[in-house]
Amino acid sequence: MATNLLVTGSHGGDDPHVESKHDALMHAAMLGRGGYILKTRNWTMKPTAKDANNITIPAWDLVVEGRQIYIAAPTDVNIQSGSQGQKRRDLIVARYALNSGTGVETVTLEAIKGKPSAATPADPGIETGSIIGGAIVSDLPLCRVNLDGITITSIDTLVNVMQPLEDVWDSLTPLHLYTGSSVLYDAGSGGYATLWTFSQFRQQFGRDWGDDVCISAMNGDWDANGRQVTSVRVTRSGNRIDVMFDGKNTAHTRVNWAVMWRG
Repeated sequence: MATNLLVTGSHGGDDPHVESKHDALMHAAMLGRGGYILKTRNWTMKPTAKDANNITIPAWDLVVEGRQIYIAAPTDVNIQSGSQGQKRRDLIVARYALNSGTGVETVTLEAIKGKPSAATPADPGIETGSIIGGAIVSDLPLCRVNLDGITITSIDTLVNVMQPLEDVWDSLTPLHLYTGSSVLYDAGSGGYATLWTFSQFRQQFGRDWGDDVCISAMNGDWDANGRQVTSVRVTRSGNRIDVMFDGKNTAHTRVNWAVMWRG
């Protein structure tokens, strides 16, 4: 009998065929393989120094390589005291670990002590293996604790907030882009030519001119007429949109244009 490869479906009976790695792979495919704060609980909060030896990590929801991490309440992580005359960088990480014997997976908050330096300290090393790739230990850096002597001078958050689909969707407003070409001349008007009147613009693009519209223009045939197109202007008192030249121009000029707006 062929092996049943289906994950999200019944295999019959009590066959426990759905494993944590299956959900993790699906989540990683949708959210990415990095580590992020989820925009659910306390996502605006930052790690803080409770005292010289304890860093409080907010009650965050996190995801790393598709695996969800739930910090139920603000949690203190202990760091070693600094040394007078020395600077140091410590990292607070969420450490994933797999017990290869039992198959049990855990995530704990750990402090990794950096090497003291009188000049510029460096971050300590962390476990960087890929969980999806088979690593049994992997660290997600949450914050960096900067010490100068025995004083915590600052704490840098190192994990980004994952924007939910509703926020991403709102930012994906469609871009309307139209391009074309017109042959214009200023008819002695003093260095400009009308590209469209407002009524012509409405007829061509199906909407009224508005402040959300952007128009660019260029000389589309320099060999025929070397006049520069310097800008596009809108004159509401004249109800028109003009192309500006770099001087008075009574000869025909090909103007290539682009009109765009969002929404």
